[in-house]
Amino acid sequence: MERMDPRPRPPASTDVLVVGCGPAGSATATWLARAGREVTVLDAAEFPRDKTCGDGLTPRAMGEVDRLGLGDWARDRITIQGLELRGFGHERRVPWPAGDHGGVASAVRRTVFDDRLREAAVEAGATVLDGVRVTDVEKGDDGEVVAVRAGADRIACRTLVLADGVRSPVGRLLGRTWHRDSVYAVAARSYVRSSRHDYPWIGSDLELRDEAGTIQPGYGWVFPLGDGEVNLGVGALATASRPANVAVKDLLRHYARSVRGSWALEGDPRAVTSALLPMGGAVSGLAGRNWAAVGDAAACVNPLNGEGIDYALEGGRLLADLVVAGGPGGDLTRAWPEVLRRNYGEAFAIARDAARLLTYPRFLPLAGPVGMRSQTLMSAAVRCMSNTVAESDRDIVARGWRAAGSVARRFDRRPLFAD
Repeated sequence: MERMDPRPRPPASTDVLVVGCGPAGSATATWLARAGREVTVLDAAEFPRDKTCGDGLTPRAMGEVDRLGLGDWARDRITIQGLELRGFGHERRVPWPAGDHGGVASAVRRTVFDDRLREAAVEAGATVLDGVRVTDVEKGDDGEVVAVRAGADRIACRTLVLADGVRSPVGRLLGRTWHRDSVYAVAARSYVRSSRHDYPWIGSDLELRDEAGTIQPGYGWVFPLGDGEVNLGVGALATASRPANVAVKDLLRHYARSVRGSWALEGDPRAVTSALLPMGGAVSGLAGRNWAAVGDAAACVNPLNGEGIDYALEGGRLLADLVVAGGPGGDLTRAWPEVLRRNYGEAFAIARDAARLLTYPRFLPLAGPVGMRSQTLMSAAVRCMSNTVAESDRDIVARGWRAAGSVARRFDRRPLFAD
């Protein structure tokens, strides 16, 4: 007797098809389903699945988690009060800033967090199918996407959402292009047992040296997870002309040895993975008449620290609002990039310029000691790194951020969410 495949087949058609069930895809699907739209989500992986990530949920991300109704669930795992910055002979403890995004953060490993977001999308009414890989896209004569192919299955759709990650294979089929001349990052992540797994502060080492003692343009992190382990990782910045001259997995293991005592690490790093991160909106061709890329697929990643979960969750909500407001005939080609530029353009332009400076070998050894001597500068850095500078802020940091943004947008000629 032939064995039956227990997996459900994708539907023949759907109103909105979301490719990818990470934070961006799940958030988009949840908000669209709550608005009454018929939504189908496809993901190539089988859940629960892992992702290379620091697992941190900034206060801005927690604001979106609250909107989704999962705030208490995340806070019950661990509550993070801020960052402990270390480097160049100084240590600074900087709490999260108050303001529109609140002062509470958390950390949940992606195998758990993404699976809970997937469940939220299902609870909202979306159909979610994992283990289904999209292999091709069909367009009509007018350029609209009419269907996708997933193996032998054809799924027709009115709107297509690309939330398929940093490499965005479906985006490439539609002309989405990542511009490597802008700053990007290479990162590695691991898990390590620690008796300080419930410590309410994130460790951030801004003086990241390799085994030879060379300062790397990046930072090392330790995120307490509250479940017996910490997420320990490193990230290094690079450009096409100044690539990262380091093996990040080796750098991670060296970093783990350097913080073993201070973080009471037990055993060697496990589950070591690495990733390449397009950042700061350095993509073009991220939308068409009835399709749009969101989250990592749209390079919505902070160029200063590689943080992307907050932008993924927030972007999913913004895209859902745009799709609902535009109706079946809404054209996303220019509307979606404009939403991204309006919400993130200034911040990304500044952060990209700052990150580009860090890739020059002589800059960090000169600027690092100066910055670490100032609590004010480090507080400003935490605001930038945690994406918590809001329009309602009136202090000097926020005013300086917005003023610098207008200048950066004027002189930064690199693509920023280009149409």
